[in-house]
Amino acid sequence: MITGIHSNSRSGVTTLKDIRVGDTVHVTRLNGNGPVRRHIMDMGITKGCSIYVRKVAPLGDPIQISIRGYELSLRKVEAEMIEVV
Repeated sequence: MITGIHSNSRSGVTTLKDIRVGDTVHVTRLNGNGPVRRHIMDMGITKGCSIYVRKVAPLGDPIQISIRGYELSLRKVEAEMIEVV
């Protein structure tokens, strides 16, 4: 079981924004449309990939992750579009 996951109580969906530093999750779905979704996919974030949460800035934005062997920073609004388990 992965610790540190807190699903959004309104919808029961867990997004990357909800994950604690030090946890590893897997992408189950990408939300968003058009250019925003394409931007997330262009960064290498696709369904099934593994993401390790490295750091979160003091105010929660941005979130630093490790994915596919490199480090990446995401804004909170982008992290909210990435559903994980």
